[in-house]
This record gives sequence, C-alpha cells and structure tokens, in this order.
Amino acid sequence: MLKIKDMIGISNANLIFGNQDDTVDFNYFSKDSRIVKDGDVFIGIKGDNFDGNDYYEEALKKGAKTCILSKDISIPEEIKKTYNDRNLLIIEDVENFLVELSKPIRDKLKIPIIAITGSVGKTSTKNIVADVLSAKYKVLKTNGNLNTLIGLALTLLRVKDEEIAVVELGMNQPGEISQLSNFLKPDIGVIINVGTAHIGNLGSRENILKAKLEILDGLKDKLFINNDNDLLNEWNKNKHSISISTYGIENKSDFEAKNLTYNKSGSHFTIENNQIDINVIGKHFIYNSIVAYAIGKHFGVNTEDIIEKLKNIPLESDRMELINSGNITIINDTYNASYDSVYYALEVLSTYKGRKIAVLGDIKELGDYGKSIHSDIGKLIVKNNIDILITVGELSNFINAEAIKLGFKKENSYNFDNKNQAILLINKIKEKNDNYLIKASNSMKFKEIVENIK
Repeated sequence: MLKIKDMIGISNANLIFGNQDDTVDFNYFSKDSRIVKDGDVFIGIKGDNFDGNDYYEEALKKGAKTCILSKDISIPEEIKKTYNDRNLLIIEDVENFLVELSKPIRDKLKIPIIAITGSVGKTSTKNIVADVLSAKYKVLKTNGNLNTLIGLALTLLRVKDEEIAVVELGMNQPGEISQLSNFLKPDIGVIINVGTAHIGNLGSRENILKAKLEILDGLKDKLFINNDNDLLNEWNKNKHSISISTYGIENKSDFEAKNLTYNKSGSHFTIENNQIDINVIGKHFIYNSIVAYAIGKHFGVNTEDIIEKLKNIPLESDRMELINSGNITIINDTYNASYDSVYYALEVLSTYKGRKIAVLGDIKELGDYGKSIHSDIGKLIVKNNIDILITVGELSNFINAEAIKLGFKKENSYNFDNKNQAILLINKIKEKNDNYLIKASNSMKFKEIVENIK
C-alpha cells in the first residue's frame, strides 16, 4: 500500500498538510464529494461543467482521509487546523500523477490482464467475464465504467492479492486505445463489436474498427473477437501475427451458441453441447456470455462452474433491467444508447405478449450520421412490430418519420420536445399487460421516465 511520501514530487505533488507516513488505500476513492465516505481518498478533477477541486472542504467534512487536488488553491489556516489529522496534496495534472504512480505497479504485476473494448456492452461483458473467472481466481476489475487512462491507473492502484484482472478500454478519438493498451500490456484482448458509437468523432465504422484494433498495440497473447460482427469477420479473413479466437451465433466460430430461446426469466442456448441459462433477455447478453464462457475455458475454469455463474450474471443498473410494475412491464435500458443496443433491445421487446411500446430518445455523438442512424431505427420499429412509438428529441423525430413512411400507423406515433410530455402521455394510455422499452443516450436522463410511470 502506498504512503503519502511515495507521492510527493510526482506531477509536482506538494503536501499542504498531513502525515507523510500515512497510507493511502485507493480501493476507497471518489471523484464526487457528495458520495465521499469516512476514510476515502477524494480526487479533485475538473470536468466540462464542474470543478471537483472546489468541493474539497465538503469531502473533508464527510470524512475523506486524503484529498488530492489538481488546482493550486490557497488553503485557509482554519481548515489546516480543523483537519490536521488528514492529508491534502496539490498536484499539477491528475492523469500524469495517477499514471506515474501506477506505472511501477504495472511493471511488477505478474497476473494476467484481460482487456475488453467495443462500441457497446463493454461494462456488461467485463462484469460477466470477471464473475465467471471468480469461480477459480481472485479477480480485480475496473469499477463501473472507469475505462480511461485515469480509470485504469486507479484500477492498478487497487491491486492487492488478486490473481487475474479484467478491465475495459474506452475511447472517443483515434489513438486512445493504443495509449491504454501500451500502458496496460494486456495478455488477452476482446473486441465485442464495432458499431456506430462515437461515429461523429471518427467519421466511419471503418475508422472505428481501426481504433478498436489499436488494442493489438500492447497485446501479448490472444485476441477474442465477435465473428458475427461484419467488420471484424471481414478483418479476420486476413493473416495476423497474433493468436485469434472467434465466438458467435450466426457464423461458424471457435465458440458458437446454438438453440437460442427467450422467455421472461431470461435467455437460453447451448454451447459445446452444454445448456446455458442466463437471467437476462437479449441476444447481446448471449454474445457477452459466450465470450465469458470462452475466456473461462481459456483460464481453466470448470465448465460446471461457468454454467453456474452464468445463471445469475451481474448487471449494472439501468441496463436491460426488467421491472414488473402493477400490470405493466418496463424494460429499463436507460444507461446509454447506440444503434446496436437499440437494435437488440427492440428485438427483446418484440418477443413480449401485450402491447409493445418503444419510448426512445436521441442518440448523441453521431455527427453527420444523426439523421441516417435514427432513420434506420425507424425501420427497426416496423420490423419488430412495435405497437406504439413515443420519442423525445429533435433527432428522434427521424425515427417516427421513417417508421410512418414504411407503414407505421401515424396515430400511434408521438414525438415530444421533453420527457414530461412523454410521461403524461404514457400515464394516460397505460393499459394492463403493456410492455415499455425505455432507452436513450444517458444525457437524455430517461431514468426519470421510468420513475414516473412505474
């Protein structure tokens, strides 16, 4: 475990007050002063709309043992006296500080590291893979979706006696995954899909593929890829120096799911003649489970243990969460949205009996592709026999327009400027046995719709 004195000087870290011999446990850290708990490490980070550094006093009041601020602030003498049993450091750059702090840990680390990337589903896949591996190993994984350089450095700073690590790699721009891969030097890489997330920044799916393949830059052993993804399938037809293992449903793969069925208790399939039952509905979660099965086998986890773990896969909140409220069913998938995740979510909704009502909002970061991708979702509305379409947002209106163009009933199509209008309509038209899919980009805050229609 690190001590305060190990940090002094890194990124010009200066101890304003505190004890150089105090230990710092990064298993308990927060970037949000509102949720700081007694003994936590509080890290002040400047965001687009806020500056966490301004809330260090609130963090101290809530019991933060150590505050690390990334802005040169004049600390009043009264605070130094009041909290003289705590530590406060001021550094120049958070990313540089945490990376430099964690580099020696990575250099000494002997455990296998599995790195997962893709356009959608990284966090869910990471959680399922980690859970399967936990049947045999003590597992370290990134908390939540901490998939940036800062997040990965914080993950390494939490290492204790773990035997294997599972992390996710995120990106918004070319070059970012290369940086993360070279920093981590993972043993196993996973590319779960290449979709349209961040296409506004990268310009095309082909460029997104190139960005995801940057995982190879630091990869040491093997790459697992989703063989049903068109771009990954095509790329895999070429010769590669790295060992590649494929998984899929539609295409012949090393690990292939067959006999897919769904009901409200979950999804069911076979792989290598083993019956697999998972507790969530959707083909995308079957893909996540196949690669977890494959990686579990790669690391010698007993097949029976893998099957047992997959029966109750861990889910992050607001991801395909099934809510039975009174006489209606709500699929709460409000965490985020992309074309691919909407595709799979609508496919799930289409299997339900009763009225199928899609409540969709804008997908962000699509740039010039915004109109075409939302129009393509309109095609999915018709394909999946949705009964009522309710959308919120300017881009989402293209969903309605395309669906109507293809024969969707205009009287069952609604587009609103804000969530409150959608909530009023839903509460007005609700009927027994209705099924509602609620989904949009996270910034649309569609969780409020879920809370107000339950």
